[in-house]
Amino acid sequence: MNPQGPLKVGIAGAGSIAFGTAALLKQMGHSPMLWSPSGKGTSEFEGNGSLKATGALDLEFEPSVASSAEQLAADNDVIVLAVPGYGHKSVFDALVPHLKAGQPFVISSHASFGALYLRNAMLNRGIDLPVIAWGTTAVTGRRKSGQHVQVNTVRSLVDMCTLPASETDFGKSLCDRLFGERFNLRDGLLAITLSNLNPQNHMGIALGNMTRMEKGETWGQGDNVTPNVGRLLEALDLERIAIAEKLGLQVRTIFEHFHLSFHVPVASISEMNQEMHKLGNGGTGPATADSRYVTEDVPFGLAVTAALGKMVGCPAVLHESGVSIFSAMYGRDFTKENDLLQAIGLEQLTLKDLSTAVSSGRLPDNT
Repeated sequence: MNPQGPLKVGIAGAGSIAFGTAALLKQMGHSPMLWSPSGKGTSEFEGNGSLKATGALDLEFEPSVASSAEQLAADNDVIVLAVPGYGHKSVFDALVPHLKAGQPFVISSHASFGALYLRNAMLNRGIDLPVIAWGTTAVTGRRKSGQHVQVNTVRSLVDMCTLPASETDFGKSLCDRLFGERFNLRDGLLAITLSNLNPQNHMGIALGNMTRMEKGETWGQGDNVTPNVGRLLEALDLERIAIAEKLGLQVRTIFEHFHLSFHVPVASISEMNQEMHKLGNGGTGPATADSRYVTEDVPFGLAVTAALGKMVGCPAVLHESGVSIFSAMYGRDFTKENDLLQAIGLEQLTLKDLSTAVSSGRLPDNT
């Protein structure tokens, strides 16, 4: 890896976050390569290869495109994962045979102890590499077409950690080099797991606007975080913070999240979202019930916080209720859809086992 100049960065993903991440990397002077695991997300680049980013980023460029996981790993210095949580394990499994010793791997954003799953799989191969976990994405946005992404915001602060913990300084330095100095170190993977506010926020937004989603309406997300929805988000946040405090960890509050991510003054959560809407960066809500706000965030977000709450003796009643309500709405059991928690055997781990594993990146031999 070049110690000074531009880096080649392979992005596993071809959705809005992957496109926005590629645009940010290009703006920082690096060379992004996209890989669509399904092959569909990059099909429109075969003719005219330009990717256009508008909004918080404004540029147009031609990203490289990988045809396989093997090419993505072979041709790049760094790998960034940018797919929904329900795709993490399958992408990890596709890349594990091809990743190289010392090749940094960034998870944007981390879900369900995926960093532990990946590093453990690599160690089982006899390969040591640093795995960097982000508490959220560096950008937000919507994919407008096959080659156009509207970037709503570039976050001013992103929480992160690195496995193993001994690579923390390297991970922070690399992220600063790639994406700018916007990264804040948290105390390990448990803190990062509890630093992703998207699941709890999306729960309240989706519950309060489900009929809009089902009917395919066009609606302003920030505008529809009404006082009642805002109070629900604040109550969900208190559950998450209580679990973190029980573990002796510091995590950002929901107020800090909206302030740092969307650059609005601290107020009630509803008022902050109304201000985002006035400024034009409140975003557009999902126009389908088949949205990652539910299909990703319920099994890979709410269920994880609920499981940690039970593990530390601090039940997250609202999070648990959210899983049950959405399961009833969708006629499916979201608790059974998290393949990462099943793969690491979370139900069989003690809190001591889990704490040791997230520090070393190695699961106990009996899992």
